[in-house]
Amino acid sequence: MVDLAQRRSGRTPVRLGVIGTGSVVREIYEHLYFHSRYRPMIRVEAICDSDAAQLESAGTRWKVPQGRRYLDYDAMLQEVELDAVAVNTPDDVHRGPVEAALKAGLDVVLPKPTAGTIVDAHAIVEAVRESGRFLGVDFHKREDPVTKEARSRYAAGAYGRLQAAQFQMLDRLLVADPNHSPRFFASADFARRNSPVSFLTSHMADTFMFITGLRPLEVRAVGYSQKLPSLEPIAVDGYDLVDTTVLFETGVICHILTGWSLPNAADCLTVQSGRLVFTDGMVDLWQNQYGYREITAAGIESRNVLFKNFEPGGMVSGYGIDCPGRILENIIRFREGGMEAEEQTDLLSPATLGFYTTLLCECALLSLERGSRAEGVVAGAPVEAKALLVERVGEAAARAYYA
Repeated sequence: MVDLAQRRSGRTPVRLGVIGTGSVVREIYEHLYFHSRYRPMIRVEAICDSDAAQLESAGTRWKVPQGRRYLDYDAMLQEVELDAVAVNTPDDVHRGPVEAALKAGLDVVLPKPTAGTIVDAHAIVEAVRESGRFLGVDFHKREDPVTKEARSRYAAGAYGRLQAAQFQMLDRLLVADPNHSPRFFASADFARRNSPVSFLTSHMADTFMFITGLRPLEVRAVGYSQKLPSLEPIAVDGYDLVDTTVLFETGVICHILTGWSLPNAADCLTVQSGRLVFTDGMVDLWQNQYGYREITAAGIESRNVLFKNFEPGGMVSGYGIDCPGRILENIIRFREGGMEAEEQTDLLSPATLGFYTTLLCECALLSLERGSRAEGVVAGAPVEAKALLVERVGEAAARAYYA
């Protein structure tokens, strides 16, 4: 049997096909593939992107032969011998390539969230079960040392009974502003197609559920669309800020506040914090500051070096790299029979695969869709998670997810 040390030494690397080479790859996965401690485990064999220019740019940087640059992922899966696929497409088109890869007998690495809808998330969970293959979803906040310690202490009962929580994740305006130069994300319609719910609430919701193990019962969201529509010369039809209130099992209430309209003068690209209130204590996570703080002529900047750290010699480390890297390690163990059945069951459970995160976020978006609008504020209607599940995937599946 080939162990992980052998993989890291450069022997028998995972033959990886990459589907999608856009902004999330530029910010995270390109470092993983070529400049991390996981590099010896990975050999990028082929790439695919629907954007021909982007495909050629990535192919040139990565030195992928012309014959292994594809506009059609089905053709790539049929023509190239692979072990696994990294699906880096937009959230609403995760399902197709994931199902195709699993059906082809390949394992899959997927960025969060699992899918944009519970219908697609359910189909992916079922496809994993039916194929007998491995899927890992990169919810990288699960590898944040702060999150892991909070989960451990919570499980040990250190604080008593959880009663309420509040999480926030707020980005600088430049993240969503198509007028900013250089543009943070490539498309001018990014903020319209990706609300704070899908992009940010998914992080905080998953973090809360990872710590507590609780599932959502009822969701209500309030959305603010005031700053983005005022931008010039390109205005954006999207939400600046969304406040999502979730009732969880055992009666716990959690407010999740997410958005991307902080002034660009903010000293962090992302300001994040979390507070959990218990019968016998309180826990504060991140407290808006983290990592490394610097003062230069350009201003004051706090850099989250725990997430992504550029080391001497060009190596990149941090939990943003470790989370997908460990998924690849799990794929190796799975393929080589080194994973115990109990661990495999846990890693491929709906909770670990992020099903409930997609459910919570779809409830929030539906709440806004059903809400009433006045002066750029949408007051959402309450949405019951189980009822939505029954409506979208059927009563039997809904019962199984809440067994």
